[in-house]
Amino acid sequence: MNIQELKKVGVEELTKNNIEDALIKANILLQFVLKMDKAEVMINSENMVNKNSIEDYLSYVKEIVNGKPIQYITNNQSFMGLDFYVDENVLIPQPDTEMLVEETISKLKEIVKMRDGENIKSKNENYLIDIKKDMEICKQIKLLDLCTGSGAIAVSIAKYVEKFEKNANKNIEIFASDISKKAIEIAKKNAKLNRIKTSIQFIKSDMFEIINQKFDIIVSNPPYIEREVIPNLSKEVQNEPYIALDGGVDGLDFYRLIAKEGKNYLQENGYILLEIGYNQKESVSKIFGEYSNIKCLKDLSGNDRVIEVQLRAMEK
Repeated sequence: MNIQELKKVGVEELTKNNIEDALIKANILLQFVLKMDKAEVMINSENMVNKNSIEDYLSYVKEIVNGKPIQYITNNQSFMGLDFYVDENVLIPQPDTEMLVEETISKLKEIVKMRDGENIKSKNENYLIDIKKDMEICKQIKLLDLCTGSGAIAVSIAKYVEKFEKNANKNIEIFASDISKKAIEIAKKNAKLNRIKTSIQFIKSDMFEIINQKFDIIVSNPPYIEREVIPNLSKEVQNEPYIALDGGVDGLDFYRLIAKEGKNYLQENGYILLEIGYNQKESVSKIFGEYSNIKCLKDLSGNDRVIEVQLRAMEK
């Protein structure tokens, strides 16, 4: 059987079982099994495939039919233009979450610009009066990624921070926490895979349990699916870690916890940025009602996707 014939078998099997994007997935599996890129598969379509590769390919097709996400087979997912290792221990990063990362990077830029401006201003004033203020302004900017999972958010932010902040490793500290030891190991692996130079401190913690400092930004894509909805999700989604999906009876448990405890871990004027479900804007906004500057951003499909809030001094 040659490559073209094998691909046809895969497409037919996936299509017969109502698997979405059958052709795309069949091609990805071929590239993975044959260790070829897309162009090589096309160029060598008439080449014969050895027996072991055929067996591997058909076995993977069967796994997809049974609901295993293809990313857990290839151990790869693209996110923010970077490649991430993923397996059954972490949620698969999705394109919708890129908006959360982009908005967080934008906020980081604002904070860097603001502090640089204030620092210059204070240095032009009476040195003895403003030296304490200068020391405060020059503190490192700190960011915490709660429920980091694969590390996609923290690693992507670190990678892109390095592009706009020359002294990123000195001026910006990134922390990433997760309750799962295996997730932390994978997040560390992804930082290494993407050659992150900016310091990321990985912490095994059940939310804020062992967090002991304050941050300028807290960002999170927490579990937010209603518990009774999970059994009705696609087989692929159900094969992702349950702990990363279950947001409690109404899907809002983690937002309540972050709203309640977040104030204790935010610097004055600090931000919290959260991914939400398409129908959770009003509920989450209400939960964070005591915060300031609450706003919601929509994703490219027009769905509510990111809630952003700020902590003012009077809210402490």
